[in-house]
Amino acid sequence: MGTLSVRLPEQMEQELHQFVKDERLEQPSEAARKLLSIGLEAWRQEKALKLLHEGKVTFTKAAKIAELSLWDFAALVREQKTIWVKDKVIQEDIMQAGP
Repeated sequence: MGTLSVRLPEQMEQELHQFVKDERLEQPSEAARKLLSIGLEAWRQEKALKLLHEGKVTFTKAAKIAELSLWDFAALVREQKTIWVKDKVIQEDIMQAGP
């Protein structure tokens, strides 16, 4: 596991300490890892939805980018009301699915 040093504005540091208390964690570093994980998960999902909407990736590829199962990604697409159905994308998905 790598080490990363980060300077935080005072307000953010206070919020981090509050998060430690609220989540009953032992160290601010635990809280930082947990929050970073949450943020990266959201970023992956947003990136996958954007690429899917722009037609740059197939549905299957977007699910992989988001690190979600196809079913969970389908639920996310539906929840976010992402428009993704385009002729090219459907054709690629059908070809990947095979016979």
